[in-house]
Formats: sequence, structure tokens, C-alpha cells
Amino acid sequence: MLNRPTAGNSLSLDLVSELRAKFAALAAREDIKVIILSGAGGRIFCAGHDLNEFSGQEDQDFLARDFAGLAGLMQDIMDQPQIVIALVEGVATAAGCELVAACDLALASSVARFAVPGINIGFWCHTPQIQLTRAVGRKQAMMMLATGRLFPAAHALQIGLINAVHDPDDLEEAVDALATEIASKSGRVLRLGKKSFRAQAEMPVPEAYRFAQSEALANLQLDDAREGISAFLEKRPARWPGESN
Repeated sequence: MLNRPTAGNSLSLDLVSELRAKFAALAAREDIKVIILSGAGGRIFCAGHDLNEFSGQEDQDFLARDFAGLAGLMQDIMDQPQIVIALVEGVATAAGCELVAACDLALASSVARFAVPGINIGFWCHTPQIQLTRAVGRKQAMMMLATGRLFPAAHALQIGLINAVHDPDDLEEAVDALATEIASKSGRVLRLGKKSFRAQAEMPVPEAYRFAQSEALANLQLDDAREGISAFLEKRPARWPGESN
């Protein structure tokens, strides 16, 4: 959880370091298949960079470490073996919107809002545009970047920034249900699948198919695939090897 509610859950250097350490600690936990990322307080999921750390800051080394840490956090989420779900109750702006885009899945409240408003204060959202462009495409990303507008959850759903919109009272239950559904799958295959998905997305199509073929052949050799196929044919629930089902 992003736990700086009085500061809009903004991403200070310390908070980013804490988050990266937590993700790193969870990476080796094969018993954990899904991670839910939420913001304390509900009103603001994440307001982005902590601008208090920027104001009057002349230390270029500090600024470089700040941006490097944030870039590292986004890539940590992409590389995280577990499926990461963003639970967005409130406003997600700038790097907070980037955080939503970096997560594998995102469910939002109907009152949630999304923006990359740097342009409004004379600063282009340089790093948020990376995840945003890859999540929603160039034209939709540019609309958000160039206008700095605060868009409703319905728009975020329409452009593919989030997966679903729920009534505020139903959001946590919906996220828990999704997490439970995913957690019922083979943990080993979820890890392999996320890694494969991320890799192929960056490849030209012919290379992606060659890569996917080799991944599929390797996947078929796993006990999990053998068990899953047998369970399907026998019309019974799968019992994933090495897991308590």
C-alpha cells in the first residue's frame, strides 16, 4: 500500500525505496501469486512525484537519484514475477497514473480520476509517458499529456488504462475476486506467462512468434501443463504440482 495519505500518497524518494524493497522481498515468494497495490486514505491513489522534494532543489545528484528510483520502480513492477493489480479508489496523477499503467491489471472506482498534468505547471510528464504510451497508444497518451486534463474512470476504461470500473462500495470485493481467480491458476505458469507476455510485447511480430513457439514448447514439458490438460480432459479441478490446492 502507498501509505502517505496526508501527502497524497506522493512518491517521495524514501517511499519509492520502500516500495522497491517490498517488491524485491516478495519476488522470491512462490506462494504469493498476486500483489494488490492500493493507496491509503482512498481519496487519492497517488499524486505522483512529491513536488516538495523538487521545490528549490538544486542538487542534481538528488534529482537524478529520484528519477532513477522511480524508473526502477516501474520496471520492478513489470519484472515482478507475481501479477500486480492496481486498486484505484481515487485520483491518480502524473507518476501515480504511470504507476497504474505499469501494473499488469487495474480496477478503479467510478469516482477515480486520471491525469498526467505536468504541462499545467510547465513540466512535461517525461517519464509517465513511457508507460502511458505503451498502455493506451500514442494518440490517447498525447491527448492526456498535451492537455493535462483530469479524465474520469469511464474514459480510462475506454482507452485501456484500466480493466474495469466499479461502484466505490464494490471495488475491494471486485479486486479480491479477481485476485482469487488468478491465484487459482498455476503459480509457475503465471510467472512464466507474465515474463513471456512482457518480452513478446517489445518484439517485432516475426520474432515474437519464434519466441512464443519456443516458450510454448518449454511450457508443455512442465508438470503443470500435463496436470492441467489431464484435469481438463477428465473434467476435474487441476491439482497444481507443489501447491496446496
